[in-house]
Amino acid sequence: MLIALLASQFSADVVAIAALTLGYGAIGWVDDWQVIQQRSNRGISPKTKLALQIVLAVIFCFWVLKTQPVSITAVSLPLGLSLPLSLLFWPLAGFVLVAESNATNLTDGLDGLMGGTGAIAFFGLAVVTAPTHPDLMLFCAAMSGACLGFLLHNHNPARVFMGDTGSLALGAALGAVAILSGNLFALLVITLLFFAEALSVIIQVTYYKATKGPDGVGKRFFKMAPLHHHFELSGWSETQVVAAGYTVAALLAGLAIAIG
Repeated sequence: MLIALLASQFSADVVAIAALTLGYGAIGWVDDWQVIQQRSNRGISPKTKLALQIVLAVIFCFWVLKTQPVSITAVSLPLGLSLPLSLLFWPLAGFVLVAESNATNLTDGLDGLMGGTGAIAFFGLAVVTAPTHPDLMLFCAAMSGACLGFLLHNHNPARVFMGDTGSLALGAALGAVAILSGNLFALLVITLLFFAEALSVIIQVTYYKATKGPDGVGKRFFKMAPLHHHFELSGWSETQVVAAGYTVAALLAGLAIAIG
């Protein structure tokens, strides 16, 4: 992020996104630190984590409202079209920040999966934002490079793990860039893999609760959620799942660039 700040000459948008990214990273760090201290998988409570994410999202959206032109509430669509959302843009923007950060958090479950797919996602968003927001392009390029650098130590077998500190921050950064550049639709396409990971958890929990019998035990829609674990239990090796994730992420980024 420091490289992005220097390269953009401390553009206000880049400073704001960097601050938000660090904020979400701080939430993840507190969670990871408690896990290490307690030597268990339990960090801060999910409700507390979600509340903190919402607070930062509201603060960021308020800053956007006060500093950006009214035109920012129009979402760019393919074929040169745009969707004017007006006041509906703000709850959508807040949702995107929280949802994207949780989606990337759920994707970070295998060695190198989030690091590699994150690098691809940021690269795709850099290309999409370059024509209209060169400062945000620089930020995305720097983040893509950072993910690749991290991947040198995070590929299988991983020597360094991302944890909530990195995964929450990456999702927030992706969402913030899309909000400020008006590329929420492009973000949806680029990060469909992360969306699928999050959706698999929602489906799994909902289906389990809906099929609970008298014994209090329900059925599972997937062998395990998030989705990457389902493929592992279906006989795929960890490296095969990660390679498939990279391929899908690259295809989605290419699609977003092609239609963007």
